[in-house]
Amino acid sequence: MRTLCASTLIGEFFVIGFAGLVAMQLTDLSTATIWTVSGIAMLLTVVLCGMLTRPGGVQLGWALQIALIASGFVVPTMFFLGAVFAALWWASVHFGRKVDAAKARWAAQAEASGDSAGEPVGGTA
Repeated sequence: MRTLCASTLIGEFFVIGFAGLVAMQLTDLSTATIWTVSGIAMLLTVVLCGMLTRPGGVQLGWALQIALIASGFVVPTMFFLGAVFAALWWASVHFGRKVDAAKARWAAQAEASGDSAGEPVGGTA
């Protein structure tokens, strides 16, 4: 799950940065307002990448997604982007857990067969 969630967060980092540049051209908001909102969100995505494996990391990810949607009150484009990010976060968590379960099964099979390489029995993934 860590890989999918971290990839989503890094993708969000770049999209938020580009959205800030677009918002500067399309809105009447000041540059300082746009970069305060975008900068804080970008910083949080990077910090959260390091916190994913800690207790509550996924819940903090949900809090970030909600905050991104709420930032649409300052930068209206973020309503749409926040909703897309929330959907991506859900997919990362959902499918990441499935990947983790499959890895655990493969490790158990490898341990049971005496294979220490950790590869799935019957081939590679």
